[in-house]
Order: sequence, then structure tokens, then C-alpha cells
Amino acid sequence: MADHQEATVTLPSAPASVSDARRYVARVLAEWGLADGTEDADTVRLIVSELATNAVQHTRGQSPTFTVDVRLDREEQLRIGVTDSHPRYPRRLPAAVQQDNGRGMVIIRCLTAERGGRLSVTPTADGGKTVWICLPWTAPVP
Repeated sequence: MADHQEATVTLPSAPASVSDARRYVARVLAEWGLADGTEDADTVRLIVSELATNAVQHTRGQSPTFTVDVRLDREEQLRIGVTDSHPRYPRRLPAAVQQDNGRGMVIIRCLTAERGGRLSVTPTADGGKTVWICLPWTAPVP
């Protein structure tokens, strides 16, 4: 495998795109050696689902698309970024007992930390942002 692998997909900001993003990332990671159905693959799929859902729900129609970037550096570090053109950074919402949503960033932070990773948010040139997760790469090297 090369020192650097990269894959990108841009999808419409629509609810159906969340599952498209999840399937795309799962397919890319399987091609890079992370078998589907493993705990790590399941965790990454859940993180991607939450990031994509945030990009669709919380941009309030101000971002017609979102982009998912998947990067593998030196078979050591997996980076996944979801970019939208909405300027507002994600934030933790108050946890209300009856609240059905608003826990996405908490889930993402917890899952990322459990895997020894980190989360960051960076601005884009067009005024949007990219939410990145960085995880240690756990798949065996082919």
C-alpha cells in the first residue's frame, strides 16, 4: 500500500445521503484492508453517520452539499473529514431527558476518544468548516 491513500465523495445535503456516505466509507476502508463487520469498522461507520447527519440537519439548507474525505497516512493514521459550507461550528446541545437528538457530537467525541483518536474542526476557505476525526489505523498491513 502507498504511504498515503485518499478518497473523497461529495453528496447532496439530504437525509438519504447519510447512508450513502456510510456505505462509501465502509467500501473504501474495506479496499484498504479494514474488514467490514469488525468493531473498528462499525465504530467508523457510526462516526461517519453522525458527522453526515450533522452536515445535513444542522446546516439548515445553507449547505447544498457535503463532502467526505477519507485519508490513510503511512498505514498508521486514519483521518475522516466531513465538510459543509455552513459557518457555524458544531456544539454540544443541552442534554434534556426527553430530547431525541443533539447527542451526535457527544457520541463522536466518545467513540473517537475510546479508539485513541482526536476530533478537530477547521475552517474552509469558503467560510464553512470541516469536522475531522483522526484514529490510529488498526487493520493489518497486507
